[in-house]
Amino acid sequence: MANETTEPIAMIAIDGPAASGKSTVGRLLAERLHYLYLDTGCMYRAVTWAALQQKVAIGDETAVTQLAHDIQMEIFPANGEEDGRHYTVHVAGQDITWELRTPTVDANVSQVSSYLGVRQEMVKRQRAFGQRGAVVMVGRDIGTVVMPDAPLKLYITASAEERARRRTQDRSEQGHIANYDDILADVLRRDQIDSSRTHSPLRPAADAIRIDSTDQPPAAIVNAILQMIQEPVNGNR
Repeated sequence: MANETTEPIAMIAIDGPAASGKSTVGRLLAERLHYLYLDTGCMYRAVTWAALQQKVAIGDETAVTQLAHDIQMEIFPANGEEDGRHYTVHVAGQDITWELRTPTVDANVSQVSSYLGVRQEMVKRQRAFGQRGAVVMVGRDIGTVVMPDAPLKLYITASAEERARRRTQDRSEQGHIANYDDILADVLRRDQIDSSRTHSPLRPAADAIRIDSTDQPPAAIVNAILQMIQEPVNGNR
């Protein structure tokens, strides 16, 4: 018999490398739980997009950091939109949701997200979301930096080859030129940058549950996570 006095998990942190499936799992999990889904990567992508649009040199850490502080960014659920988006991102009132997934943003977002000042500003905004509760937050440093006290931390990964295959398919479906070998090289490059950066490097939290999505469909992973959540509710805590 379930213990009805058990408090629901207020915040779920999901981390992992590019194209590991963490965003898809996070979105599906949030839908099942009726939680807010926040893909924090879109925030760094929005700063990157704005820098490119405003012709701010990506290598100018001071200028990019100032832009991160100044940017007027809003993130909404994808209510009413029928173009396959999972959320809506506005910068200065402009819907840039699909602009965030262009190859140019892909090629520059790791450098932008490596800047300490950019990360500090984005983390501040992310924590404001997390403190509201009932949220599934996805990124690269959620369990280690943004919400280290999250009651459930997951680290989702997959082989580089599988992640490159997924990214190639996604780009093709979005109408972009997609060469598997080039994308695999970019995946490996981003892994190196993200895992070796000085500030908030990509790594699993010490108490994170690791999940390899290489040969698992997202729905199966979500079902397994829901089982993890239900076990303590059913008296196994």
